[in-house]
Formats: sequence, C-alpha cells, structure tokens
Amino acid sequence: MLHLHRKKAFGYTRRKGWLRTGSFFLFGLVCFAQSLLAQPRDLNQYDHDSKPYYFGITFGGIMSRFQTDLHPRFLADDSIYIAEPNNSGGFSLGLLATARLSDRFQLRFNPQLAFTSRSIFYKRKFEDNEGLTDVTQTIESTIVSFPLQLKLQSDRIGNFRVYMMGGIKGDIDLASNARAKRAEELVKIKKYDYGVELGLGFNFFFESFILSPEIKLSNGLGYIHSRDKNLIYSSVFDKIQSRMIVFSIHIEG
Repeated sequence: MLHLHRKKAFGYTRRKGWLRTGSFFLFGLVCFAQSLLAQPRDLNQYDHDSKPYYFGITFGGIMSRFQTDLHPRFLADDSIYIAEPNNSGGFSLGLLATARLSDRFQLRFNPQLAFTSRSIFYKRKFEDNEGLTDVTQTIESTIVSFPLQLKLQSDRIGNFRVYMMGGIKGDIDLASNARAKRAEELVKIKKYDYGVELGLGFNFFFESFILSPEIKLSNGLGYIHSRDKNLIYSSVFDKIQSRMIVFSIHIEG
C-alpha cells in the first residue's frame, strides 16, 4: 500500500513537470511569433507553397521515460519495495522530406537517430553488493526512428504559420540488450517498437530557409520488455512501453 500511494504521488508530480515544461515552450514560441508579426516585413519565399516537395534537417531534444505495469509477482516480492521509472534526457538528429498534398495537408517523412537513456529507481529491502538499498538502473538506447506524419497547416500570416501533425512510427533500438548474456541486473529491452505521434509546430519564413520549432508527444504501443523471471530488477515488471516528449527544430528549404 505504501508503494501504491508513493507511485501515485510521484507520477502526478512528474506529469505536472512535463506539462509545465511544454507550457513554457509554447508560451515562448507564441511570444516569438507575436514579436515577428508586430514588425512590418516583406513576404519571404512567396512561392514556397507551390512546391510539390522540399527537404530539410532536424535537431531535437528528448525527454523520455518508461511506462511500466508491475507484474503480480511484485506484490509477493520480499526484496524490492519500489520500482519507478525516471525522466531522462537525450537528443536526436534527422532528415526531413515533405510532399504537398493540398493547400492544407502535407505528408512528411522524418527519419531520425536518437541518443537517449531511460532509468528506473528501485528501493531494496536488503543491501546489494555495494551496500546500497537505493538503486537506479540506467538503460542506454540508440534508436533509429522512421516516422510518417500528416500535417494540417493554417493559412500563412505574413512570414508565419501554425500547423498540427499526427502519424505513426517504427523504431529500431541499436543498443538493445534483450539478448545480452551478461545483463544479470538490467531490465532487458527489445529491439523493435512502434507507436503514434501527435504534435504542434510553427513555420517562420526567412529569406533563404524556413525555421520550424515543434513539440511532439511520441508514445510507443509495443511491449518492449523482455522479461526474465530470474533477474531481480526485471521480474517485478510485466509490461513496459516507451514515452517521449520531443522538442524539435526543423530547418527546411
């Protein structure tokens, strides 16, 4: 019961932290957009909307964590009191290809290489080999992601535009340890995952390029936990899914 109360309180706090970070990001973008709109400017790249396709590059910052479901064994376990995922950071690099479908809709392919780590905090009943009862296990990931997204864009207001996007993705974790032979104390993560994405972004048109800041929620739908009942840190979990908030800057031509 103590574990259940603690998890609920900490989970609520972390969700508030993620929402607060996203709110600050959106507020900053809105203020930046207002400052640009308040200044009289010539229309940059007036013929851009007539292009059938265009390309770009992506730089991103990542906040990631695991979404976990505890195994029934956890309630009967006498060695682990608490098992909670933590928020972790990372970054990504990618390419961008966009095809025009209509004045409102665009199809976008945005393959990326992401470097991130996700960690889990454990409270042990007995000390480990290093004399610790509070243990954090960190799982490093190098993810190749293949998102396919549909964009819905607003009318262009001078050199500014708002858009929403949603889509699907497939992920390959190049650092997967699911088949590792020497991962006695690690949670093992499978190599392949898939999920859905939803985001909001802004286009700022400059003379020679388009700057597009974007915030995106990326939720994995697959169960990526390769459970091993013989591993103390793995056996307490049943299902694990990936969760990310991605802050991206797209530079498009």
